[in-house]
Amino acid sequence: MRGFLLRLLLNSVALWIVAQLYSGVFFAPGSGLLDYLVAGLILGLANALIRPILLLLTLPLNLVTLGLFTLVVNAVVLVLVASFTNLEVRGFGGAFIGAIILAIVSYLLNTLVGDRK
Repeated sequence: MRGFLLRLLLNSVALWIVAQLYSGVFFAPGSGLLDYLVAGLILGLANALIRPILLLLTLPLNLVTLGLFTLVVNAVVLVLVASFTNLEVRGFGGAFIGAIILAIVSYLLNTLVGDRK
């Protein structure tokens, strides 16, 4: 349970940081802490359930592009999360750049916090 809550918090913080750094991804005006937590939860669920299916379906394209198509899959997941939350994305280009920033921020946060096992 503790790992789940940590992952939820990291996803929420990563989304908040991306929204602060990049104007193509932002939360609707008046969004509060609960909105960030819900978006982090849905992002975690989408990454755990939907992203692997999308990666499997796009495997031939991923092989041809040497894995670069994964960035497109990440952008699709971000657009999907935005459609269910107060997160707003300005077009697919905004989602693409936002997904790259989100991946970098998530990596840095996971490196800082780490798994203390």
